[in-house]
Amino acid sequence: MNQNEFSLAANAHASSLHSHAMQFTKDPDEAKDLVQDTLLKGIRFCHNFDQGTNIKGWLYVIMRNTFINNYRSNKKRSETVTTEEEISSAQLLKSSSRNASESGFVISDIQRALNSIPPALSIPFQRYFEGYKYHEIAEELDIPLGTVKTRIHQARLELKKYLKNYQGSYHI
Repeated sequence: MNQNEFSLAANAHASSLHSHAMQFTKDPDEAKDLVQDTLLKGIRFCHNFDQGTNIKGWLYVIMRNTFINNYRSNKKRSETVTTEEEISSAQLLKSSSRNASESGFVISDIQRALNSIPPALSIPFQRYFEGYKYHEIAEELDIPLGTVKTRIHQARLELKKYLKNYQGSYHI
């Protein structure tokens, strides 16, 4: 089964996948994202699917595993983020950079790279880098979810070009 055939067969189950995703997430936007991730992974790994077996069940397993992985990732992220009240002076001293000049160079290089791309690309990229979810960025900037993903992808490409040119112009 090629990717096109698999895509058509998988899309036939999109509504039941969405219902199943709602049981996991309890949020319509997150359910849509989960279904989209499930279908993309299914299409990407369709060569692992045994033709003649239950495609709907196979997609459910992908969805469950995707949800569990996302949940664990979010849980880890939330455990590492602390509030201001939890941060003591001793912890700040331990985690602070010892070389202010070096960190100043790094920050200025990062800012210069971000300034090299248009704000329409840099703002969604910065929000994503800060840990915001795609749908949160879309809501904040009042743009469609797909546009957020596209702009983040384009920002990465532009930053890679910038890095390549930056490294090429730096001679020791």
